[in-house]
Order: sequence, then structure tokens, then C-alpha cells
Amino acid sequence: MNYTVEYHILVQKKDIPGLPKTIKDLVKSRIEGRLSTYPDLYSKPLRKLLKNYRSLRVGDYRIIFKMTGVKIRILMIGHREDVYEKALERIQYITL
Repeated sequence: MNYTVEYHILVQKKDIPGLPKTIKDLVKSRIEGRLSTYPDLYSKPLRKLLKNYRSLRVGDYRIIFKMTGVKIRILMIGHREDVYEKALERIQYITL
């Protein structure tokens, strides 16, 4: 089954341009290959405040996204060190 992938506006304007070139290419291939075909197989569900979101590992980077039917909305792409805290901030910003 193919899923439709949508990006949060800040993913396109801030997250992707801030990635190293090699990671950009790897993230793109993982989104097109794994995330758009079998997101539940290659990702893990998140807990606590990020419940209902999932994380796809790409080396030291993570893609945080939410699945709704056949639609995948990417919330954030960032380094594992701080991606979860920043994703929480982004969620809180969305709900204001």
C-alpha cells in the first residue's frame, strides 16, 4: 500500500535545509522507500506526550510523523539528541 506523505511547513523551511547533504539524501530515500510503503513496519510508536506519533530512525537522525489512514504527516526531522523536545514544542505551537 502506498501512503501519501505531507510535510509540516517548518520541515520544508527549517529542518531539511539544516541537514547535512549526506543525511538529506538518506532521509529522502527512507521517506520514499520505507515510510511511503510500510511505515508501521519500519518505525516505532512514541509514548507519553508524543503518543499517536511515530519515529523512523535514519542513523543519528529521526523523522517524527503521524499516520492517519493512508496519509502520513511529517512533523519534524532532526538529530536524536533534541528532536523529541523540539517536536513537543512544535505540537504545542500547532495547537495554540
